[in-house]
Amino acid sequence: MQPAYYENLEEIQKKLWSMLDDAVVNRSSPFRIPVFICADQNDIDGRIVVLRKSDKNKNILQFHTDLRSPKVNILKKNKNASLVFYDKEQKIQLRVKVICEINNKNSVTEESWKKTQHISRRCYLTDSGPGSISDGPTSGMISKLEDFDYTMEQSEKGYENFTVVKCNIKSIEWLYLAAKGHRRAIFDIKNKKQNWLVP
Repeated sequence: MQPAYYENLEEIQKKLWSMLDDAVVNRSSPFRIPVFICADQNDIDGRIVVLRKSDKNKNILQFHTDLRSPKVNILKKNKNASLVFYDKEQKIQLRVKVICEINNKNSVTEESWKKTQHISRRCYLTDSGPGSISDGPTSGMISKLEDFDYTMEQSEKGYENFTVVKCNIKSIEWLYLAAKGHRRAIFDIKNKKQNWLVP
């Protein structure tokens, strides 16, 4: 028996947003760690990010990064990017095209920083930015930080580097793999259109 979303565009939208919303709170969700791809002319780059916010009403997705991360410089030159989600068990893939907004030291980051746990704040306390050259293997942190020997108050220094990437969705492409026959659809948020596609 095929699921309700097999041949129903409205049900597909319900399903994909329920999966995105779940991924924000469910650490075991495959949708929690999508691949984020950005590019500036010949410099194309991809990496795993952690989904931190999903908002269907505003059509946005968010993740956190360090202001010193190379992807921030790429996004400053080209705000267009893509997120790819895949759930092997449910056989569902999403390709989400977005326009990115860099948020640092503003109301968006303030709201997210308050929710960021002590254990996660240390990522923003390194002396050098992500991707910096090192003489040897390193976490980039002094041993005190590696042992979590710092207070919440001390962690506030990391707020300077803490950055929220707000992804304004242009389109969502859905693919469902089924033995009976795959199903593919696109939801063009920008132009308020939706269409079935050949898988």
